[in-house]
Amino acid sequence: MTAEPAAPARSRDTIAGVPATEALATLNTSWDGLTGPEAATRRARFGPNVVRTHHVSALAVLRRQFANAVLGLLAATALLSYFLGDDAQATIIGVILALSVGLGFVNEYRAERASAALHSAMRHAAVVIRDGRDVRVDVADLVPGDVIRLALGELVPADVRLLDVNGLECNESILTGESTPVEKTGEAICSGEQSPANVAFMGTVVSAGEATAVVFATGAEAEFGRIAVGLGERQPETAFQIGLRRFSYLLLRVALTLTVVIVVTNLLLGRPVIDSALFGLAIAVGITPQLLPAIVSTSLATGSRRLAAAKVLVKRLICIEDLGDIDILVTDKTGTLTEGRVEFVDAVEPSGEHSDAVVDLALMVTDLDPSTGGVSANDLDAALWSGRQPLTDLCRLAYLPFDHTSRAATALTESTRGRLLVVKGAPEQVLERCDGVGAHARHTLAALFEDGRRVVAVASKDAAGANGIRAEDGTGLRLDGFVVFADIPKAAARESLNRLAGLGIEVKVATGDNPRVAEKVCAELSLTSKGTLVGADLARLSDAELTKAVREHTIFARITPTQKARIVSSLRATGRSVGFLGDGVNDALALHSADVGISVDSATDVAKDAADVVLLEKDLGVLAAGVAEGRRIFANTVKYVLMGTSSNFGNMFSAAAASAVLPFLPMLPSQILLNNLLYDASQLAIPADRVDDAQLRAPSHWNIAFIRRFMLTFGPVSSLFDFLTFGLLLGVLHAGPVEFRTGWFVESLATQTLIIFAIRTRMVPFFRSRPAAALVATTSTAIAAGVLLTLSPVAGHLGFTPLPWQFFAALAGLTVGYLVLVDVTKTVFYAEPTRPPGEPLRTRGHAHRVHRRASRFSHSERLPRP
Repeated sequence: MTAEPAAPARSRDTIAGVPATEALATLNTSWDGLTGPEAATRRARFGPNVVRTHHVSALAVLRRQFANAVLGLLAATALLSYFLGDDAQATIIGVILALSVGLGFVNEYRAERASAALHSAMRHAAVVIRDGRDVRVDVADLVPGDVIRLALGELVPADVRLLDVNGLECNESILTGESTPVEKTGEAICSGEQSPANVAFMGTVVSAGEATAVVFATGAEAEFGRIAVGLGERQPETAFQIGLRRFSYLLLRVALTLTVVIVVTNLLLGRPVIDSALFGLAIAVGITPQLLPAIVSTSLATGSRRLAAAKVLVKRLICIEDLGDIDILVTDKTGTLTEGRVEFVDAVEPSGEHSDAVVDLALMVTDLDPSTGGVSANDLDAALWSGRQPLTDLCRLAYLPFDHTSRAATALTESTRGRLLVVKGAPEQVLERCDGVGAHARHTLAALFEDGRRVVAVASKDAAGANGIRAEDGTGLRLDGFVVFADIPKAAARESLNRLAGLGIEVKVATGDNPRVAEKVCAELSLTSKGTLVGADLARLSDAELTKAVREHTIFARITPTQKARIVSSLRATGRSVGFLGDGVNDALALHSADVGISVDSATDVAKDAADVVLLEKDLGVLAAGVAEGRRIFANTVKYVLMGTSSNFGNMFSAAAASAVLPFLPMLPSQILLNNLLYDASQLAIPADRVDDAQLRAPSHWNIAFIRRFMLTFGPVSSLFDFLTFGLLLGVLHAGPVEFRTGWFVESLATQTLIIFAIRTRMVPFFRSRPAAALVATTSTAIAAGVLLTLSPVAGHLGFTPLPWQFFAALAGLTVGYLVLVDVTKTVFYAEPTRPPGEPLRTRGHAHRVHRRASRFSHSERLPRP
């Protein structure tokens, strides 16, 4: 073959409307697939099968640092100061800006590189027919004309025309928003539909059956690729980022209002326009926490490193805060609450007696050809085949693989016993399809469930003359017996559940297993259950009824993948922040529906792609560490915000008031900015600070009303001591302008820096809540640097002068009094009935979900999230 396929955009209608053989001819390929050289030629023409190839760009990261209201204000103020002739003020603002941007750039750039490495490590492969043989290749190497195999649980790696279909169904919610599986066919369809039933699209999930298909569109030419490219690379905002943005806007409004009032007041008092403008700009900068972006990025980067050490990997730094936001965890059972090592225990007849014949029947209906055997990808089938030889005297004529609707697999076999139809699956479903099931069989099954065993039922019937499997064939069966497996509860799971409970997280279990098995495991681990709801009952509930039911139940058993997602969505509808932990193909929908999807390194490709967080160890204890770290990061960020807004607001209000009554400016603009530079630098250790256990027991959210009230409560306390300092300087020490500015500079720096030790905890500082040594060191260093500047040779250049020792003695007394009053005010403030500092902000609709999936391509060459 030398010709190449038609352009993908033009070929969909063509190949959907013709038989399979003609579709292959249209794409210049055959049932034996492409040869290696042909595939290489086409890859050179069409490019890699990726939606977007994005490499970490230092310039793009740097540009994003300036997309912040606070930093924008700093940059504008620096330029204005320079053009107004105040080089000192422009230089100091420039240093602050460089420090904030530099720290943010370093942290985000490192995080992007780490995230890109994480994504690149999660490779995906597809089974392709090349040179007439089945081989596994990376999905990025697929080209139009490749013939591929699709199986249950796989992501469709490109837009494909289905050729040979065996019960195939695909979940296309990534494109349509509808989670109902779509039945597929290999027949020609000439209706010109947008989504013909003989086409499977990139990123959709095979929810049942298997198929052979030919690729006709890859990368950006695929349906999902066009959507993703159209959405662009911008990541959707999280609740944490929305809160930060709203907080920045609040500060801008306050800063601009105060600046206008100060400038107008100074002009009315007859002061020079330039001096008034520079002073107003300094006030505007002074009231904003300039290093907030750097503090946030440093906190997230520090948390990322801690989480990596704790075996928790996040795909985006901002996901760390989302992880801390969880207050409900929905988890599967196998491998999380249990060891996850499924072992074959026994095969029994309906009477409970051991039976080798039941084992042979079960082996006929695995995902392996029983005449060849091998290693199965299915845990139960792998345990069944362990140590066994192939059934060489048997031929399997047809096979219908397991699906989550019938919860069974079916095989048509021929052996010395004749032609036989065998069904293997969930006991409840299989028993309904059997005739004459006696009470002894149900008693045997109940005893196995009570013992905590995983059970698979096996049934069969004679099929003389049958050549295939029809839907009606799966009835009128005779029950042959049960295959029994064991999955032991984890010894460490009880402690992990206790840790999650200590974090205020309610754990719910969603499993495809029998309810009695799930209940026994939960009871053995002391997980208190409020009740059990099975999938059959759940399916009959309306959305309103389900919302009530999910609050009142702990265990959800025998549920389908769609029902898992519905449970998660119902919990989120109650206003709770939901995390979902899963690792199987049947967990992908629920992983995506959750606020935070959590998977494990050993999970299927589908589950890892759908997750926001990947655990290197499937242990709830590891997850608890991740949640605590997320809450620690938010708590430390809020410390800086509350301290900065309260003390900055108080000091700038004092400056504004003093400028209106004093015959001179209470502090020069450059001194205000120098004060802020020292003060902010002292807080760079906040990300490493300890957090009280009480602050980790429940998630917190941005609450602008709470921050505003905090600012208006503690700001005046700061101003009160500023006014006392003014009285000391003017009334006792009879200070002139230089002495006054020097004295207030030192007092302002000391009080607003030391207040962190009172604000960082609701308890008595130092005695009941110890700060990190690094925070004590940076705070002490900043104060010492401020005092030394007033005594150094450059003091005169900065507008300072040495002060008498009496001032420092009085300052020590004022500072102690200030901290005591702040602590008393804090006790009263938190004792008032108020909403906790929480303001959940969630905006997740279908468009947001598609954008979120598409954004997963921004760091690597990946398939879309399911």
